[in-house]
Amino acid sequence: MERLINDIKYTLLDLLDYVAGRREPLIPPRRLMFDGPKDPAIFKANGQEFLKYYIELCHLKPSEKILDVGSGIGRKTIPLIDYLNEQGRYEGFDINKVGVQWCREKISANHPNFHFQWADVYNQRYNPEGTYPAAEYKFPFDDESFDFVVLGSVFTHFVPPDLENYLREVARVLKSGVGRCLISYFLRNEESAALVEAGKSVLDIKHDMGGYWTSNPALPEDAIAHDEATILRLYDSVGLSITPSIHYGSWCGRSNYLSFQDLIVAYKK
Repeated sequence: MERLINDIKYTLLDLLDYVAGRREPLIPPRRLMFDGPKDPAIFKANGQEFLKYYIELCHLKPSEKILDVGSGIGRKTIPLIDYLNEQGRYEGFDINKVGVQWCREKISANHPNFHFQWADVYNQRYNPEGTYPAAEYKFPFDDESFDFVVLGSVFTHFVPPDLENYLREVARVLKSGVGRCLISYFLRNEESAALVEAGKSVLDIKHDMGGYWTSNPALPEDAIAHDEATILRLYDSVGLSITPSIHYGSWCGRSNYLSFQDLIVAYKK
């Protein structure tokens, strides 16, 4: 019932946007925004925020090749349209068919250096009928084929075996020596654990599932926090070097932060 009410609500808001002439061609309808807040202004702001991180933290160049794992419905893709030049290339894949189709119709149709694929990967929350387990999925790209790989709000919904496989795949497709990645997390350390236990966190990620923490034991993929020390060891084991340090987020209620989620920038050794 709650889902039906929300569908009606956002359909009506979409209609009001259309009648008022507020609908922008490269902003999806609210009812299709599954990868973040269903608000056009926030949608645009999120994209611009992450373009800034790509450039300032990861030194992304307009001519480089980008892989977006979990491309969603273009929230963080659209600002790249004006940033990449003719030599630049963007590849995105997602487990949500609606997002992939919208991006193909609205972005790829007019920008041939942007490509989107649907990945039939199982996720209890986002693709419960998926065929392939994320812990075994191989990215459909050759070794060392990308300058930059980004995963936004992906590992925050992944259990450890899925995360470990995807991080190995990230390292595999990055170019040695120059390839880098930007990945967002909810990281569990002394500070974030204390804030969660004190009720300061926006997300109540306190349920210990044995190797990770979740906000919802009945559907763990709703929001997952991973042990920071374990993540750091995993990066080293797959050949990724974190630089210069972790950019912590506000999700747990800390006062000094960069974004909402914790961000890790790393280079392939």
